[in-house]
Amino acid sequence: MINKRKVLKNKALLLGVTGGVAAYKSVELVRRLIDGGASVSVIMTEAAQKFVTPLSLEIASLNTVHTDLYSHPMAHITLPAHADFMVIAPATANLIGKFAHGLADDLLSTCLLAFRGKVLIAPSMNWRMYTNPVVQENLASLLSRGVVQVGPEEGRLACGEEGPGRMSEVPDIVAAVESALAKKDLANERILVTAGPTREYIDHVRFISNRSSGKMGYAVARAALRRGADVTLISGSTSLHRPQGVNFIPVETAEDMLRKVREEIPSSTVLVMAAAVADFMPGEKSPGKIAKKYGLLLNLVRTPDILMEISREKRRPFLVGFAAETGEKVGNAKKKLKEKKLDLIVFNDVTEPGAGFDVDTNKVILIDSKEQKKLPLLSKDEVADAILDRITEIKA
Repeated sequence: MINKRKVLKNKALLLGVTGGVAAYKSVELVRRLIDGGASVSVIMTEAAQKFVTPLSLEIASLNTVHTDLYSHPMAHITLPAHADFMVIAPATANLIGKFAHGLADDLLSTCLLAFRGKVLIAPSMNWRMYTNPVVQENLASLLSRGVVQVGPEEGRLACGEEGPGRMSEVPDIVAAVESALAKKDLANERILVTAGPTREYIDHVRFISNRSSGKMGYAVARAALRRGADVTLISGSTSLHRPQGVNFIPVETAEDMLRKVREEIPSSTVLVMAAAVADFMPGEKSPGKIAKKYGLLLNLVRTPDILMEISREKRRPFLVGFAAETGEKVGNAKKKLKEKKLDLIVFNDVTEPGAGFDVDTNKVILIDSKEQKKLPLLSKDEVADAILDRITEIKA
């Protein structure tokens, strides 16, 4: 029976929203946290209400939004007493300063002092404010006491200037919350994940590739990071959001990917080869753009077999391969497992509903030298955790 791990399931979260332009993101943040299985209670400062209405957050959270210290005199005690985790997003310089110095003059700041669990802050402010030594000292003080910080990001700010201060995007905040709550059973692992398609160039503007979205590999990277692993993600070209906290290495061709994998192998304990590496590449690349008035006949040659190459190394990590087939060709996966000396292979039939390309679900069979486990249709995040669970079982 596979554990459908949902870190946020049945967790009571207390979300503090302060007066920054990024407060509008809090509505989507509430929705994403609830989608993960959490219940969310929201506290808004007076300034926050200038940017987003309490009604919007009340509808999103399906809970009363708390805005006043005196409407319910004991709320600053009862709200934190019933919460498992506290998030402040956006966290302004004012709130950070008050929290760092133990000041409490509104409902949110009093709840922060009364709360005895873990707190995550997502700073949001102008870069001049964020880089001010006083703000940095306040942040350092909070981090030294166990507060978790996510972001901020560099980019264009509300004032039109560029610099660090943009609040992290909602997926990154959710991932940080999940990571803070997750069991760190992979803390001693250095996991190398490959993801996405490769591009094999015909000329300077044209290439052959495949339909891989990279979603499965990115899910493995996120799950491993959440569970405490040191994660490196080598990715072909995708439109996916880059997970914060991973060592991210972009590549294009199969040869690029092989070179980067070889560079990372000496420091890795596990390689999860989720990338859909092109099987063929043009034998010759045109030095310029090929004019379309001519016919085109391609001579294709094999690309490097990355897993086969790595399996021959004297010092090799735990190897996980993927076998995407059209039809129930489990025998092909078992053959790859043996030929490439893999420790685990993940088989999926891409013609199965919900298990093909560009979807958020997958239906796989985990196969190793001792047994095979057929999983039901799951989200790719759940499949990622199941793969990591099996790795830990085999390595134990």
